[in-house]
Amino acid sequence: MNKFIRIRGAREHNLKNLDVDIPRDQLVVITGVSGSGKSSLAFDTIYAEGQRRYVESLSAYARQFLEQMQKPDVESIEGLSPAISIEQRTSSKNPRSTVGTVTEIYDYLRLLFARAGTVHCPDCGREIAAQTVQQMVDQILAWPEKTRLLLLAPIVRGRKGEYRKELKQLLAEGFVRIRIDGEMFELSEPIVLDKNKQHTLEVVVDRLVIKDGIASRLADSLETALKLADGLVRVEIPPSGAPHEASLPAPLPQQSMLFSARHACIECGVSLPEITPRMFSFNNPHGACSECAGLGTRNYFDPELVVPNPELSLREGAIIPWETRTGVYYQQLLEALSEHFSFSVTTPFAQLPEALRQVLLYGSGEEKVRFFFDQGGRRHFYEKPFEGVIPHLQRRYRESDSETVRESLERFMNRMPCPSCRGARLRPEALCVTIGGKNIRELCALSIAAAEPFFAELELPAQKAEIARRVLKEIRARLSFLAHVGLDYLSLDRSAATLSGGEGQRIRLATQIGSSLTGVLYILDEPSIGLHQRDNRRLLDTLKKLRDLGNTVLVVEHDEETILEADYILDLGPGAGVHGGEIVASGSPREILADPASLTGRYLSGALRIPVPSGRRTGQRFLTIKGAAANNLRDIDVQIPLGVFTCVTGVSGSGKSTLVIDTLFRALGQRLYRSKEKSGKVAELLGLEHLDKVIDIDQSPIGRTPRSNPATYTGVFSDIRDLFAQLPEAKMRGYKPGRFSFNVKGGRCEACQGDGILKIEMHFLPDVYVTCEVCRGARYNRETLEIKYKGKSIAEVLDLTVNQAAAFLENIPRIRTKLETLREVGIGYIKLGQSATTLSGGEAQRIKLAKELSRRATGRTIYILDEPTTGLHFADIQKLLDVLQRLVDAGNTVVVIEHNLDVIKTADHVIDLGPEGGSRGGELVACGTPEEVARHSRSHTGRYLRAYLNL
Repeated sequence: MNKFIRIRGAREHNLKNLDVDIPRDQLVVITGVSGSGKSSLAFDTIYAEGQRRYVESLSAYARQFLEQMQKPDVESIEGLSPAISIEQRTSSKNPRSTVGTVTEIYDYLRLLFARAGTVHCPDCGREIAAQTVQQMVDQILAWPEKTRLLLLAPIVRGRKGEYRKELKQLLAEGFVRIRIDGEMFELSEPIVLDKNKQHTLEVVVDRLVIKDGIASRLADSLETALKLADGLVRVEIPPSGAPHEASLPAPLPQQSMLFSARHACIECGVSLPEITPRMFSFNNPHGACSECAGLGTRNYFDPELVVPNPELSLREGAIIPWETRTGVYYQQLLEALSEHFSFSVTTPFAQLPEALRQVLLYGSGEEKVRFFFDQGGRRHFYEKPFEGVIPHLQRRYRESDSETVRESLERFMNRMPCPSCRGARLRPEALCVTIGGKNIRELCALSIAAAEPFFAELELPAQKAEIARRVLKEIRARLSFLAHVGLDYLSLDRSAATLSGGEGQRIRLATQIGSSLTGVLYILDEPSIGLHQRDNRRLLDTLKKLRDLGNTVLVVEHDEETILEADYILDLGPGAGVHGGEIVASGSPREILADPASLTGRYLSGALRIPVPSGRRTGQRFLTIKGAAANNLRDIDVQIPLGVFTCVTGVSGSGKSTLVIDTLFRALGQRLYRSKEKSGKVAELLGLEHLDKVIDIDQSPIGRTPRSNPATYTGVFSDIRDLFAQLPEAKMRGYKPGRFSFNVKGGRCEACQGDGILKIEMHFLPDVYVTCEVCRGARYNRETLEIKYKGKSIAEVLDLTVNQAAAFLENIPRIRTKLETLREVGIGYIKLGQSATTLSGGEAQRIKLAKELSRRATGRTIYILDEPTTGLHFADIQKLLDVLQRLVDAGNTVVVIEHNLDVIKTADHVIDLGPEGGSRGGELVACGTPEEVARHSRSHTGRYLRAYLNL
């Protein structure tokens, strides 16, 4: 068998005709400076070819449903195994997706509860036993005499199909009538059902009237119905079936009751439907709460978003939805209200009486208000109750067919737990089933750290234990895998949309371990992102376990510990972009450390290092957060010194993002920009007078379409278009800056509409992208390309790297300044016109940072960054730190969420949260200089920081 993956002539992106042999069944790390070609080799070449070969082995019919990859630019790859990619992509934004569903643990829980759960009465809580036919008869005969009854056997409940065979069989067995989706049919008449719609079929077994001597017939009919519908029978009082005696001792029971031979409460008379796995699914109509359809939350118009600044008066626009409406109608309406209720529209909203604020928000009830409005020079009067701002918004949202109107109204909406299920997502019947004294909602609310011992110690009666044995084995194994990759602080009901990229990647990694495949090539993109050093060892053990199963594990990584633990290392470089794409060094960690050509090796060996600052800045003014209590934060008070570089640290799940992003950033946005985004719970925010701007520089893409690029995002493109429009030839032809945009008609190539390429759909083959024949990929028409600056057209300028463009356009001050900032953050290798969709999260973040650097600093800005070292090599981290220190030197404040110890040791101030993750976190463990935190006995960060500070 081939012991190597042999790659010959790899030329994808910036790879320079690489020939490389990667050992199989080992843990291999690909490293190198940002932009050196790591992802091009690992994902765009190796994974793309592995995936392409697998898909091509399938039938043409199957291939048309799968995402197919282009053949990479490589001469040959031998020894390639089936490849699985676990990338740093954003987790699902589907509100129905949770940690439990993503890991499939929830599917096993549904099966466990359906087959081995203990059923309780939803009313009295008593354990429900099987209900006999005699018990059903006694309960029905307790109804008043002369009550007409209909006995129905529900043979199909909410399933798709035509059911021709079943209908024919029922007629043959002597049944006469059937109710389908609530409508009665004679079985002898032709019945045609839509096979694509869900149907409910209920056979009419008997029609009878309650009277003496009916018990025997009722019992026989019940047995027939139970046999026909697999233990279920519906007893219904038709609309005309109620007795008419005026002297009835008690009101009639409910008009329809479902009896089950399996689950019913003798005391309350409550019967539950058959306990099936779908009953516990919030994605299935049979299990989902009918009020919120299984989402667990409901949208509502939030008074705090409708009136975000109660210090404003009504005339100043306190009610935001009415402030943005055109016309004077709403102003006249408020004037009329002020006359009727005797208040002034110039009084701040917060100073109005509480009862009056409630009238403005929710209406005047039955009390009529005299309104007037001017139209066509005439004043019109009418009297009616005042609807209220929030009911008015609700009505507009409900009645509008316009998506634009609904989206504009959603800005004033928030989410709250569903009042019916209280966030449980499920019907009450599902929550009446327990395992070990807990229902499925309570189990999913446990952290993985708490769920592990619960299932390890769970004891069931002998018969149920045998039924649940295999299911429990799968649940325990998956919980163990999640804990091993450092995610024990997550709960199973945590929404997948709230997970970071690193958390999502480690969940997928845990799922792959559970599959126990062998002979597979796993390719991972920086799995250590978002992981504290304390948890890194567990992640490495997981990767080694994958390798020991007989798999090849290929990891793109910059983490020092991961690189040193690898079996084999590929170091790409020597530079980025056109200066990279070569193998600088390869071999074992020891060989890499001894190779002077390897920049990575020099940092690992200590020959190069990021220095500890000679002194620390001390802030004289502070931004104080009091009573932060969002998510797992425990009502903590935190002081952030202004004018210094602060790092917020702590183990995964300790509350860093909750404190900095959800609480601090959003609260500042509300107060500085009147942002509509609701912040985490905070009692007070002090020190705002020292700030005038807050900027969150995250890793979200700089654009969603290929038309977005670094030049358009940073504003350089506008300056370049202005430059070309000022050229004599352009002026003579009357060309304006818009002529040089590929997004609008005029100067762009209309054959490809400025894309430069054409997409050809190939049905069951991958879509083919071909260069536009008219413009040959230049994106502009011939006339526009005739305008040249220093011999280059605008298309050729956009094809330059930042470094090349900085030299080419050095005589244009505005352009030179912006390009210099891009070079300073370490992305001089990217092209000005490079599509935003091809940029990594780290590159996008640094472009945003460069954009902020190029702006004139006020010295009163607070910059917030979440793990900016993502995707950065040691050498790139040094460049990033230089830029951040420049921002602070200008008087600004920088707050960074970070695990990288090189960044933490260079900070002026460290805020360490913990001590653990999830419910065991949310405390302020330590704060102060890195040296002070390193000496703190409870700080996990401090323990690892000591070695970096030589303490």
